[in-house]
Amino acid sequence: MSVLTVEQVVAAQKANIETLFGLTNKAFEGVEKIVELNLTASKAALSEVSSHAQTVLSVKDVQELIALQSGLLQPLAEKTAAYSRHLYDIATSTGAEFTKAIEGQAADAQAKFATLVDSAAKNAPAGSEAAVAILKSSVSAANNALESVQKAVKQATEVAEANFNAVASTATKAASTAKKR
Repeated sequence: MSVLTVEQVVAAQKANIETLFGLTNKAFEGVEKIVELNLTASKAALSEVSSHAQTVLSVKDVQELIALQSGLLQPLAEKTAAYSRHLYDIATSTGAEFTKAIEGQAADAQAKFATLVDSAAKNAPAGSEAAVAILKSSVSAANNALESVQKAVKQATEVAEANFNAVASTATKAASTAKKR
């Protein structure tokens, strides 16, 4: 049977620490992008509010005020949809980095475990073939289940993205229709 050496344990711990720091850096990059997006959106909103306030102060009658107010709906909806899209893209890309790292770690762990099972099977006492076959079958079933879960998560992500796009498109169209009225 295979025994882990001190060097193997140290190498595994080093790889785990590198992965942890890599994921931490990716998380900070995502937070930085969100902060940057929020600052940009806040600056733009403040500028627009100032401009709108100046325009409202120069309005001469109620009809002009109503036209001015209704003219704000579509750009606001479009900007909100664009902001939501950027936020979603940041979250999706950061999540994809985490998923990629986790899948890599899982594949590595599966390979090591399969090697361990094979090594144990080779060194198993005579007459334990049935137990070894059951163990190998269990490992294979677990790997298949993990792959199925990963596929389901990817499909759910694609469906969520399609729904997000549909909602954003509908909101923008509704604002455009409201503006025309």
